[in-house]
Amino acid sequence: MKTILKVGLCAATILTPAMTAQAHDNNIQDEIHGITASGTRDHGSIHAPIGVMGDHQHDAGEWMLSYRYMRMEMSDMRDGTNDLSPEEIVGNAAAFPNPNAGPAGFRVIPDEMTMQMHMFGAMYGVTDWFTAMAMANYVKKDMNHITFAGMAGTTRLGEFETEASGWGDTSVGGMFKLYEDDTHHIHLNATLSLPTGSIKEEDAVLTPMGTTPTLRLPYAMQLGSGTYDALPGITYTGHNDVWNWGAQYAATIRLESENNQNYALGDKHKITGWGGYQFTPWLRATARLTAEHVGDIDGADPMIAAPVTTADPDNYGGKFVEGSLGFNIVPGKALPGAQMAAEFTAPLYQDLNGPQMKRDYGLMIGLQYAF
Repeated sequence: MKTILKVGLCAATILTPAMTAQAHDNNIQDEIHGITASGTRDHGSIHAPIGVMGDHQHDAGEWMLSYRYMRMEMSDMRDGTNDLSPEEIVGNAAAFPNPNAGPAGFRVIPDEMTMQMHMFGAMYGVTDWFTAMAMANYVKKDMNHITFAGMAGTTRLGEFETEASGWGDTSVGGMFKLYEDDTHHIHLNATLSLPTGSIKEEDAVLTPMGTTPTLRLPYAMQLGSGTYDALPGITYTGHNDVWNWGAQYAATIRLESENNQNYALGDKHKITGWGGYQFTPWLRATARLTAEHVGDIDGADPMIAAPVTTADPDNYGGKFVEGSLGFNIVPGKALPGAQMAAEFTAPLYQDLNGPQMKRDYGLMIGLQYAF
């Protein structure tokens, strides 16, 4: 009997540390994958990169509030895949005709643009298969221009900057679950964009004659689309051990042939795929690749008639391929339900319906809190 007790004590001494370590490893994995106390898997706990919208759903009764800051920089001119100097554009009216000024060609060329956006979002799990969402945006745009003197030639007269800021369009809708198991999740994105952003922004400009009138700003500087837009899509996500991955198709479809200023922005179609690796329970690195097609503008606003390339509805849209790197931080027990994330995006390929400015880079930083 004493021998049996000694063997049992020895076995317990050996197995207890191993079992404790295994339990610790399991807890780490549960924290990584969002395993609840009941043993179910919470797919909402593993988010996509912060630049992907509508990537996850929530259980019935759960809320999530979010804030995102986005900054995008653009500069230098391109037509198709060919880079152009401002002088090449203004000096060749035959190749780059100005529809608003006939043979005079373009006399004002944009040089740099910065767009900043503050996005405020809310999501609510109405049921386990439907999550409602809404997002409002505050937008600020700045664009620097070069004005060339007179009706011809390549003499630079000067530079000027225009600015527009205010609330942009508002989106409302939701996500419908199609499939879910311990590894995979698929849902439909169905959102409507409401035309709450201004399309009548104005600012002072420097004309080729040296005057500085206040005019309606070109399409790129307006704050909204002016149309009701459908934002359909489908999203797939998966995860296994310390890896997570996903893909999404998202579109912007203009539901009206023109807004009240007689034009409609081009439709957009975007496909993105990503992968993430969990270094610790609180830190995940992400990488993402995106391909996007943006159409040009249909129609024209009669009040946008300056001799600048951005006033031509045909000089919008194109084909884009971009790469992104980011990270997600989940404090866990230190701040339950919270997530902080950032993502940097750079262009890999741009074929533009030019002449128009190229994309330089994009940055998005976000905070999310679920409860």
